[in-house]
Amino acid sequence: MALPDEYSRALTASARTLEDWERRAGAWSARAGDDYRALAARAADQESRDALVRRAALGAAPLALVSGAWLQWLSSPGNGDSELTMRTLALYAQDLGAGHPGADRGSAYRALLHHLRLAEHAAPATRLTQDPQVSDLAFALPGPLLAMSRRPDEHRAELVGADLCLRAVGLLPPLALVRALLPAAADWAALDPGAARRADTPTGLALARAAAAALPAKSPDAPGLIAGFRWALDMLQRWSSGLYEEVSAALDPAHDMAELLRLRAREAALYHQEFKVEGRPLGDWFAEARTAPHGLLRALAASRLVRPGSPERSPLLRGLISENGPMFRIFSPADEAVIRRWIRSLPTAVVAAADRDGQATGADADVPVTTTDTATDRDTVTVTNTAMDTDTAMDTVTAMDTVTVTATVTDPDPAPATTRPLPAPAGAGAPAARRDRAPGTLREAYHLLLSRGDTPALRRYATGYVHGWLARSRVDWDTAGHLPPDHWDPRGLRPWLQEQHDRHGREFEQGADAPVPAKEALVDATVQLAPLTLIDGSWLQGFTDYGHASSDVGHLLFSTYWDELGNGDLGLNHPLIYREVLREMGVELPPTASREFAQWPGFREESFELPVYWLCIGRLPRTFLPEVLGLNVAMELSGVGGGYRRARIGLEAYGFSTRFVDIHNTIDNVATGHSAWAADAVDAYMATVPSVLGPGCEPGIWERVRTGYRSLNPPGGRRARRAARHAMRVYENKRPYRNKGEVH
Repeated sequence: MALPDEYSRALTASARTLEDWERRAGAWSARAGDDYRALAARAADQESRDALVRRAALGAAPLALVSGAWLQWLSSPGNGDSELTMRTLALYAQDLGAGHPGADRGSAYRALLHHLRLAEHAAPATRLTQDPQVSDLAFALPGPLLAMSRRPDEHRAELVGADLCLRAVGLLPPLALVRALLPAAADWAALDPGAARRADTPTGLALARAAAAALPAKSPDAPGLIAGFRWALDMLQRWSSGLYEEVSAALDPAHDMAELLRLRAREAALYHQEFKVEGRPLGDWFAEARTAPHGLLRALAASRLVRPGSPERSPLLRGLISENGPMFRIFSPADEAVIRRWIRSLPTAVVAAADRDGQATGADADVPVTTTDTATDRDTVTVTNTAMDTDTAMDTVTAMDTVTVTATVTDPDPAPATTRPLPAPAGAGAPAARRDRAPGTLREAYHLLLSRGDTPALRRYATGYVHGWLARSRVDWDTAGHLPPDHWDPRGLRPWLQEQHDRHGREFEQGADAPVPAKEALVDATVQLAPLTLIDGSWLQGFTDYGHASSDVGHLLFSTYWDELGNGDLGLNHPLIYREVLREMGVELPPTASREFAQWPGFREESFELPVYWLCIGRLPRTFLPEVLGLNVAMELSGVGGGYRRARIGLEAYGFSTRFVDIHNTIDNVATGHSAWAADAVDAYMATVPSVLGPGCEPGIWERVRTGYRSLNPPGGRRARRAARHAMRVYENKRPYRNKGEVH
């Protein structure tokens, strides 16, 4: 995928800076918001206001429910020490409300939809594609953004530019209408991506500007920044203009009624062939209504099913769809509200009945009329809409097959007029066999797995490697020491955690007189740990996914990942701190993401075994969730109370910085730190197992958690490695039938 060429070519001819584009986006947003608020002012009654809110809220849902999600993969194990990654991750963490479950901007919008009783298709957000009330146009921007987010190495600059555009726009213009009518219905700061989540934090716009500024001006990707901004602004304008038409049309009750008929026509056509309206089978009317509902709308308005102006007296509502009627529960309460509003809007003037003898025919003869009106009240009714002003008024119901509404929210200087699908990126035409092959060595696997890029072969390699590593971890199970308890206790894992912390302390005290390792040995150990330590947190990389990062379990894991990379502060970034220690030791390593790093001759081959496991399992957070949870406990607990203190003594003895081990001994603590979060994540997950997977599944899942715990330090003997190779072969043999790859 790549942005259309028009956006890139336009940059060379444009004198506008990024700041100019920001101002332009903000000015457009303000004008468009005013136009939407003006629609709210024109609503004549509460039913009309409700209709406007429904249209605006649903139209904005595909974008608002995933607000910020396009940043989800901009961080990776290979770039975790870059300024751009830190800036975008800080922005993303604010969007998520990091540290709190369900605090993301998308959840705030879902809460608004719940308040409006429009959330039937809101969770997960992908279900919105099944909601017929949401037009295809509403997906034209969020769809490509999410697709681009899965190819961050190719679209990093464009994503940062598009994100900056959305922050500059702020609250989506259609939501200005909702806010005007329902000022207390939502956390509006959470729904405005350019705003701060709290008074003491930077605004989303300020963070987005910092992210854009972190992209080197002379980088080959730099032009993509403005290209992404322009593309996003163009798509926003097109979407807003189209939605404005939909919302303004909803001022006419007949429009919503026609839409309801269109949406329900397919199934209705099967059940109404024996009834006639105006001498024509009702089923034929419905068949036609799938594409042109206004003829049926006119016929219904003229039939005995409807009493214009009086929904409570209309047989359609009183008889057919009432609790005793043949169409009970065919329509939802929201549908009934649409019908009621339409009938109430119809004028009460009638014309003479077609059957001047006063006898009803066809379907009308079979409708149980319980009102005092006679059958000669009317045969046809001409309905003139009076619910909209002359600027946006639609034709009468008798001539509604063509409707034109002019929107006033388009930009006077629009961006390039192209909305065609984004083509494949440069290099995508390389032969599949060359691009999609499994790594041949551990070093090659390490290098390829450092990015978020994925191919079927790399995914198969990762899944097979994890299966083999876990099989190795299960060997000699009975002799494994200090594993989590045999059974999960509903009271939680924290008591066991405290016991392990105490044990670490005792072991440290008992070994206090142990000699400090030789300087050469200390330096060598530090160097050999570099492929592991420089990807700190990589086993949790999958929990940057928008769907995981603020879940009851995942928010704890994202918070840990975010902490490992310094919470946006380069001075606290663990990989950078570790590199400082290496420099003190006289070791300058190539950039982690480079091929030169993986091929650096100073590393021994075995130094890549555990890092590759981290990188593999980190890509598969759903497939191996119990194992990731167990591994996370083991990793965060491993040095607290003992190991880090012992390492500090060695580093201090030779005058090296102890900052790396000091910071881990504090942030990994078992009371409020990463170890505690890891235990809480396990408990949160295990508590859901009976209801999600079924009663009786807890023992099997718990064994997987324990296996994950042991996988940090599995046995390394011949039997263990043989078990790993066997498990990988079994996976390869069964793969076409059992594993379709991780689904994010």
